[in-house]
Amino acid sequence: MNNRLAIRIAGLFGFFGISLGAFGAHLLRDFLERLGTAQIWQTAVLYHLVQAVVLLLLAGRQPLPRVPFVLILGGTIIFSGSLYALALTNLRWFGAVTPLGGLGMLCGWLSIAWKL
Repeated sequence: MNNRLAIRIAGLFGFFGISLGAFGAHLLRDFLERLGTAQIWQTAVLYHLVQAVVLLLLAGRQPLPRVPFVLILGGTIIFSGSLYALALTNLRWFGAVTPLGGLGMLCGWLSIAWKL
């Protein structure tokens, strides 16, 4: 992976974070409130967007810090993705997957502290 691709990935990650936030706040609002999962959706969006900014910052570094980038990217996909799925379905087993994504993000942040 090169910096150009990483910047594109970070940009798309931010785009989808904003889109899912707006989608949840407007089109899905009543549905999520009926399920009682609106706060879960908001948590997924918050972490998604914060990590998108971090990915963009990492993508601008020379050379690209691949290990933190991949760990944060994958961790966020698992973390926020499982929360999005939980919020939409209210199937609690999705919540069991969420900590794995959190662990990926934590390892990514530790690798930033360790390597950069």
